[in-house]
Amino acid sequence: MARYTPAKLEAKWQEAWEKANVFKAQASTDKPKYYVLEMFPYPSGRIHMGHVRNYTMGDVIARYKMSTGHNVLHPMGFDAFGLAAENAAMERGIHPAEWTYANMDDMRAQMKPLGLSIDWSRDLATCDPQYYGQQQALFLDMLEAGLIYRKNAVVNWDPVDMTVLANEQVENGKGWRSGADVERRELTQWFFRISDYAEELLDALDTLDNWPAKVRLMQENWIGKSRGLQMTFALSEATHGHDGIEVYTTRPDTLAGASFIALSTDHPLAKALEADDADLAAFNAECRKTGTSEAELEKAEKRGFDTGLTVQHPLYPDQTLPVWVANFVLMDYGTGAVFACPAHDQRDLDFARKYDLPVIDTFVAMDDDTRVENAAFVPPKTEKVRWINQPAGVTQATGQEAIDATIDWAEAQGLGSGKVQYRLRDWGLSRQRYWGCPIPVVHCDACGVVPEKKENLPVRLPDDVTFDIPGNPLDRHPTWRNVPCPSCGAPARRETDTMDTFVDSAWYYARFTAPHATTPTRAEEAAYWMNVDQYIGGVEHAILHLLYSRFFARAMHITGHLPKTAIEPFDALFTQGMVTHEIYQTRDPKGRPVYHLPEDVSDGKLADGTAVEIIPSAKMSKSKKNVVDPVNIISAFGADTARWFVLSDSPPERDVEWTASGAEAAYKHLSRVWMLCDRIAAMSDGAAGAGDEELLRALHKTIFDVTQGVESFGFNAAIAKLYAFTNTLAKSKASKAAQREAIMTLAQLMAPMTPHLAEDIWAHQGGEGLIVNAPWPVADEAMLVEDTVTLPVQVNGKRRAEINVPKDMEKTEVEKTALAVEAVQKALEGGSPKKVIVVPGRIVNVVV
Repeated sequence: MARYTPAKLEAKWQEAWEKANVFKAQASTDKPKYYVLEMFPYPSGRIHMGHVRNYTMGDVIARYKMSTGHNVLHPMGFDAFGLAAENAAMERGIHPAEWTYANMDDMRAQMKPLGLSIDWSRDLATCDPQYYGQQQALFLDMLEAGLIYRKNAVVNWDPVDMTVLANEQVENGKGWRSGADVERRELTQWFFRISDYAEELLDALDTLDNWPAKVRLMQENWIGKSRGLQMTFALSEATHGHDGIEVYTTRPDTLAGASFIALSTDHPLAKALEADDADLAAFNAECRKTGTSEAELEKAEKRGFDTGLTVQHPLYPDQTLPVWVANFVLMDYGTGAVFACPAHDQRDLDFARKYDLPVIDTFVAMDDDTRVENAAFVPPKTEKVRWINQPAGVTQATGQEAIDATIDWAEAQGLGSGKVQYRLRDWGLSRQRYWGCPIPVVHCDACGVVPEKKENLPVRLPDDVTFDIPGNPLDRHPTWRNVPCPSCGAPARRETDTMDTFVDSAWYYARFTAPHATTPTRAEEAAYWMNVDQYIGGVEHAILHLLYSRFFARAMHITGHLPKTAIEPFDALFTQGMVTHEIYQTRDPKGRPVYHLPEDVSDGKLADGTAVEIIPSAKMSKSKKNVVDPVNIISAFGADTARWFVLSDSPPERDVEWTASGAEAAYKHLSRVWMLCDRIAAMSDGAAGAGDEELLRALHKTIFDVTQGVESFGFNAAIAKLYAFTNTLAKSKASKAAQREAIMTLAQLMAPMTPHLAEDIWAHQGGEGLIVNAPWPVADEAMLVEDTVTLPVQVNGKRRAEINVPKDMEKTEVEKTALAVEAVQKALEGGSPKKVIVVPGRIVNVVV
C-alpha cells in the first residue's frame, strides 16, 4: 500500500499549478470576477502560523470561488516602509532596503510551499520606486484637488531620535525606542482633509452589511459625531486681546453645575498669558512633555494652573468662574477650552478635588438622592434622571432629552448655538524619517511650495545615507535635498518629510488591479476588478487602516483613479482570530526573563536539562519567541497538515492554540484519507454494493453542509462534516463505483483546505485534468430528503438499541419492529411489555 508522502506530492502539484498558470488573473467577460485579499504583511522577519491561518482562510475562499466558476484575483504584497526597518538598519549597520528585501525573500520562501493560490506576478512592495512613484502621483493629484494641505500642528516630538511619534509610539510619556521624555511641539505638517468626509464616512457604514458589527461600531465611535452647544463665556476683564472664551460642550444640560473653565496649554489665551508669567510658562512647558493622545492625557496625573482670570457665569450674572490651564484639555478638539462640571465628569471631579473647587450636582438618580463625593455620577444618556439644576427647566428626563432641550433653550436666549462636531481629526501624514515615501514637493524662497513635475517621478530615496547621527538623514543630504525649483529654476529644497506608512496601505488594493501600470491605476482594470469582494485581516486594523482606506478610495475617485462604484473598496470584511502558543522562559542572573523557541523545548526542558517556566498560551510574538515557523511544520508534516489544523480547531473569528499534538492528529487524519483512496483504487470492479444509496445520501448531505460552511466562513464546521464523512466512507460496504465517486467528491470538498492531497487523490482515481479546475460538486436535493429515520429504543429508560424505519411508518409497525430487535428481546426475558410508547420521529419507550 502506498504511503502519504507530503514532501513529494506537494512539490509536484505546486509545479503543476505553476506550469499551468492556474492562478494568473486576467480580466475576462466569460466569468463573474471575484477579488479576495488578505491584509498584506510587514516584512519584519519570518512569518509564523498566525500568518498561515490568515492566508489559508483567503486561499480557501479563492479556491472555492474558482471552482464555482469565478474569475479570481488573489494577490500578495508587502507593507515595506516604516520605522522598524530604519531601527533595524541602525542596530545592524546596514541599509533599510537590504534588511527589508532580505526579509521579503525569506517570507516568500516560507509562503510559497503553503500552496497558496496567489498570482505572484502581481507581487508588490510599497518600498519599490514603481509603487511609491505612483503614490507620489496620487499625492500631486490630491494636492491639486484640495484634498491635502499644510498647517502648523502640535505633535509628539522625540528629542533624541529627533522625529515625530504617533500616539501609539508614546509609552508612559516616553519615546518607545529612545526612552526620552516626549515633548509636544508645534511643527508644520501635511494633512489629508479626511474630516471633510466625516459625515459621509459615518453614513456609509450603514451600507456595509457584510462587515462585522463591532468594526462598524468602532469606526462610528472614532468618527465621533456629536451635537453640542457652542457658546462664549465673557471674561470679567478683557486681557491680551481676548474678551471672552469660546467653549464647545456636548453636555450643555449640566451648565448649572459649571465649576471652572479649563484651557489647553496650547490655547491662544494660555500662550499669550505665559509670555508675561514665568510660572505659567514653566507649567505649560512641563505639560507639553506628555503625549498628545486622549488616552495618554487620561492616564496622566491631573495638573492645573490658576490664571487668576474669571468669566461671567452665563446663567447667574452675579457669579464668576475661575479660569485654569489644565493638562487634560486637548487643543485639537472643540475650541481648546471646556467648562467643567465635576459632579458628572470623573476627570473634572479629580481636578476639582485636587484644587478644592466646587462640585455642584445637576441631577440625581430617579430613586436615590445621594450627592456626588469621590465618583462622578455619569449615567447613560438614555437613562432617565431627576434634575436639580437644569437651565431649560427639565425635571425628569434622559440626558439626551435634556441636551436637546438645553440647546433649543440656549439658542432662544441668545446664549449660544447648536453645532454638530466630529471627533475625527484631519490625517497628519508627515513623518521625519528616511524609510518612507518622499513627499514630492519643493520649497522655493520665491515660489513657495511647488509640486514636483510628474515627469520627474518617482522622487527616489537616496541610497547613500547613514544613520550614525540621530534624526532624518534626508535633512543632511545636500545633493538630494538641494534642487532647482520646478517652477522658476532657482535654488530650492526638497521636502524632507516622508509619508505615514498608513498612506502606503490605504490604496494597495487598487494598485493590485494593475500593479505594473505607469499610472496609479488603469481605468479598465480598476473598473473590472474593484471592489474587493472579500477582505480578511486582524481586528487591530479596524479603525485607522480601514478608515483611511475608505477615505483614500473616495479621494482616488475624485482625482479620476477609481470608479464611483469603488468608493467603498471592501464589500465584505472578515476579522480572524489569532493563533496562540505557550510561552517558554527561564531567568537570567538578574531575574529578567529569557524566552525560548518551542523547537528548543522538549518535555518542559531545554537541551541542557534546564527546566523552563511555561506561561499560558498567548498571541504568537517574535519578542516572546512563542512562534512556530511554518517551514518546520511543512518539513515534518506537510503544508496541508498546517492548513487543515489552523482551520479545523476553532471558529475562524476566535483564537486557536497551536499544539504539536494537534498537528500530529491532523497529519494522521490526512494519512488516513490517502490510505482510504489507495484502498478504493485497489478494489475490484463489481455489482452494486449493499450500501450504495446510503453512501450517496451521506455524500450529498456532506456536499450541502460543507458548501454552507465555506460560504459562511464556518471552516471548522465544514471540516467536522468532512471528518464525519471520512468515517462513513471508511465503514461503507458500497460498490467500488460508489466509493470511487465518494472519495473523488471528498477530495473536491477538501481541495480548498488541503489542495495538494486533493490533487493527488484526484489523479490517483483517474480524474480528468487538475482538481483545481474541476467544478464544485452540487448536492442533489432529492438525496437530501430523508426517507428513513433512526429511532433509539429504550427499555425501562435504558437505551438498548436503535432502529431505522421509514419516516411515514405506522406506530403499530414501529412498535413491532422495535420489539423484534434482539437486544430488546433479551431485556424482556421472554415476557411481554407493559406498555410501548412511540414518539414519532423521536424515540420508542418500552415499559416492562
